[in-house]
Amino acid sequence: MKTNSLINKETQVNTAYETAKFAMGTGITMVALVGIWGCACLVSIISSDGIGGVIKGFIMAITGA
Repeated sequence: MKTNSLINKETQVNTAYETAKFAMGTGITMVALVGIWGCACLVSIISSDGIGGVIKGFIMAITGA
């Protein structure tokens, strides 16, 4: 004959670790999206103005001329 037993097991969750893990994952995702967006913008401007136009625009942005 088999007997069924009920076992109460309590587990402890480190909420600080879980919260930090979630925040880190969210931050990494946002950084990746910003990086992809920046690369897309750079490819777009290079395809429309060429590398010379990008360099000229960069120098104009730094010097203010």
